[in-house]
Amino acid sequence: GGVPYMELKDNSIVRELLKKSTPEQLESMAKYELTRMKEMDAFIGIRAGDNVSEMSDVTPEKMSDYMRYLIKPVNEERINNTRWVVIRYPNNSMAQLANTSMEAFEDFYFNVCNLDYSKMSKAMDNLVNLMNKTDKVRITGRDTDLTFSIKDIPAVKCDGEFNIPDGEVFTAPVRNSVNGRLVYNCPAVYQGVAYENISLHFKNGKIIEATASDTERINKVFDTDEGARYIGEFSIGVNPYITRPMKDVLFDEKIMGSFHFTPGKCYKETSNGNDSAIHWDLVCIQTPEYGGGEIYFDDILIRKDGRFVTEELGGLNSENLK
Repeated sequence: GGVPYMELKDNSIVRELLKKSTPEQLESMAKYELTRMKEMDAFIGIRAGDNVSEMSDVTPEKMSDYMRYLIKPVNEERINNTRWVVIRYPNNSMAQLANTSMEAFEDFYFNVCNLDYSKMSKAMDNLVNLMNKTDKVRITGRDTDLTFSIKDIPAVKCDGEFNIPDGEVFTAPVRNSVNGRLVYNCPAVYQGVAYENISLHFKNGKIIEATASDTERINKVFDTDEGARYIGEFSIGVNPYITRPMKDVLFDEKIMGSFHFTPGKCYKETSNGNDSAIHWDLVCIQTPEYGGGEIYFDDILIRKDGRFVTEELGGLNSENLK
């Protein structure tokens, strides 16, 4: 068996450290954590915070330093050089975010996490193959009309190997190919701050305008570094048990009928050359109750109002995955 090395983190303590931190302190902490991570063969992250807003009063500048000097180098080592998995542990805070009782949330949690991943994996193959052959993507919906290319960038299926819950197929846009406007209808929590009504306007790959419920702060996030205003991931969510947002990205990015379009760093296996200290999975849901929408691959409609409409992709609709 494995030899475990335990580490406990509490965001209330991290918050106090960050409020008084300097870049030099964060670099020193990163050196220690990175040295230890390089000795690890595997990583299991079990996360169960009790307050998603704990970091909300840490300044954007301090959070930017935290991401740049500590989180980014350690996460790169973990993702690229260990076997890893990240899961949640159900608690009352998560139930509250989902607007359910604890008992109902536990039932939901285990349905979501314990679906038949082997069945899902096989159904994903056709979508992976199609994405690998696709050049132009167009996404339309309420106040949204977005175009970009995914030509020659591989598609990867997420079928329960790294995240639990899982259920998405991702790639990345050609870095300078993104044009148009995208309005996200899923609330997002980032660095302890909740954002709603996020609208991004792209020109030649770059976010040239960003508005949200906190426009000033969201622009500070996108000013973290040059890569923060470019997209590092495009992904389609297909978990049939997740149908509405609960302000936890590990769940929300898998919502059936959703996609996410992620400002920041790309993944190594789907590299488009974009690098950043941030990787922010922002989600848009296209099911009818959230306004609907369409996804086109090379001018062919492949998903409408959250349902795949071609025969080859029908196996990814909810009724075929439960």
